Amino acid sequence: MSRLIVSSYAQIAETVRRHRPSHMLTLMVEPFVETPESIQPDRHLRINIHDIVEPAEGAIAPASDHIADMLAFARTWDRRDPFLVHCWAGISRSTAAAYTLLCDIRGPGHEEAIARELRELAPHAQPNRLIIRHADRLLERDGRMIEAVESMGEARVVWEADVVELKLMAESSDA
Repeated sequence: MSRLIVSSYAQIAETVRRHRPSHMLTLMVEPFVETPESIQPDRHLRINIHDIVEPAEGAIAPASDHIADMLAFARTWDRRDPFLVHCWAGISRSTAAAYTLLCDIRGPGHEEAIARELRELAPHAQPNRLIIRHADRLLERDGRMIEAVESMGEARVVWEADVVELKLMAESSDA
């Protein structure tokens, strides 16, 4: 089964080499991120946003249109090969995007379980709250995504995150 891979900017080359993703989502303003040779140019979406949770002079705050574009792009993915999501450190924007994409893939009612899974696999995750607020509204989750992310608790402090692999579907407890 394919996966969502969350990475920092510094780990892109190794992550692409190791996981061979078919799609790549870049969530950062600078530096400009080239599309890896193994990924078709139309399968790399760059969303130019800063890691902020409210508008600030000279910065690009995540907006509803950014999240709508991200969701539309991810919905073109056939899920045969991994999907790489990255930002600068792999901590905030990329974990918010991965959480959002998993909520979209798994559907309503899984918000809390996805947040618990994210915390377990990525103890450093600090999903960008503005991205989550926009996603919650666009996916019509009535605050459940926001509540689930808030319930994750404190993140482990790191400068740069390890690469994280997230399964598209939860493991079944039925055997």
